[in-house]
Amino acid sequence: MPDEGLDGYAEALLAVAAAEGQSTVIEDELFRVGEALRQNDELLAALSDSRLPIEGRQGVVEDLLGEKASAVTTALVSMVVGTGHGGHLPEIVDAMVARGAANRDRVLAKVRSAIELTEDQKTRLAQAIKSSTGTDVEIRVIIDESVLGGLVTEIGDDVIDGSVRHRQAQLRENFG
Repeated sequence: MPDEGLDGYAEALLAVAAAEGQSTVIEDELFRVGEALRQNDELLAALSDSRLPIEGRQGVVEDLLGEKASAVTTALVSMVVGTGHGGHLPEIVDAMVARGAANRDRVLAKVRSAIELTEDQKTRLAQAIKSSTGTDVEIRVIIDESVLGGLVTEIGDDVIDGSVRHRQAQLRENFG
């Protein structure tokens, strides 16, 4: 799918979230959906399988999100799947979240952590990144148990790996 298509869908998702007055909640829920799809190839394939009827693919969305996401988020995911672009949902969500952050004069920072971060921890991390880089960031947390401890932060193409896993690998390399 060309980037213009991704941008068009991203803009549409942002517009609906803003119109509903729930931008932050919907962006966060869609971000989590995108990450879940990235981690589950079978689910992503099912949502993009043109051999399955659209109603069936949308039913999967309803079953999965049901009470776990707002009705607006569920409807937006269902709409993207219904237009035949379920396989591009992670990329569409990435574009939407990055554009939403840019609209707030921030850059998206994806943070991998073994546990959910508190709002205070996210605020302190954003402040630390700003003092280090001079850039305002918007933190989106991805729960990744393989991190073990610490954080892995991605800002664009830059990766700051402060995870226990990374430190263990460095120790093995130095003392191996």
